[in-house]
Order: sequence, then C-alpha cells, then structure tokens
Amino acid sequence: QVQLVESGGGLVQAGGSLRLSCAASGSIFSINAMGWYRQAPGKQRELVASITSGGSTNYADSVKGRFTISRDNAKNAVYLQMNTLKPEDTAVYYCNAARVTTLGGNRYLELWGQGTLVTVSS
Repeated sequence: QVQLVESGGGLVQAGGSLRLSCAASGSIFSINAMGWYRQAPGKQRELVASITSGGSTNYADSVKGRFTISRDNAKNAVYLQMNTLKPEDTAVYYCNAARVTTLGGNRYLELWGQGTLVTVSS
C-alpha cells in the first residue's frame, strides 16, 4: 500500500517562511509527477507547484518567485520551500503524486496526502 505523508505546516507571520515535506511510503518503483495543491476555506483546490521526475517545474502565478518546489527521487519525496508568506497563502496544503508504479507492478493514477494546514497571520 502506498501512502503520502506530509509534514511541515504550521502558523507563521506574514513575511516568514515554512518548508513542507512529503514522502511516499511503500515499495515504489517510479512516480511521474509530484506536486502541491492547496485549498483555502470556501475555495476550490488549486495547484501550487509541480515537478516531474526529470525536474521540470510549474508554479501558480501567485507563488512564483516566493515558493520553490524540489524533489528527491531516491527518497520518493517532494518539498515546498515557501518564503515571503502572505495571509492569502493560508490554506490546507495537499501533496499529490501522479502515475505511481510499485515494485509489485501496481499502478496508481493519482495519490493524495492527508493535508497539512498552513496559517499566515498578518
């Protein structure tokens, strides 16, 4: 069974920084893309940033220049460094893994973490 386990959320003042981590547990053979989404109260879930297995990245316009996504393929992990945080960044952040293949040959189109809350105070 494959799971995504997130950590690193919390409360921070505006202008501060946080680093989110997410690791996939289980016997993983490969993961295509990994990324971070967020959902603020009353809003739809939105893509924050994604990264392919080859290292190509994509960011939402609202976080460009402030957030950096990185990945450790050997650890099946993805990270999100968030700098210059704003109150509007407050949301539950979800880790996502797309097209996961296990050593046993099981395939998952998409997996989600349980979410970690980021609160930015003004």
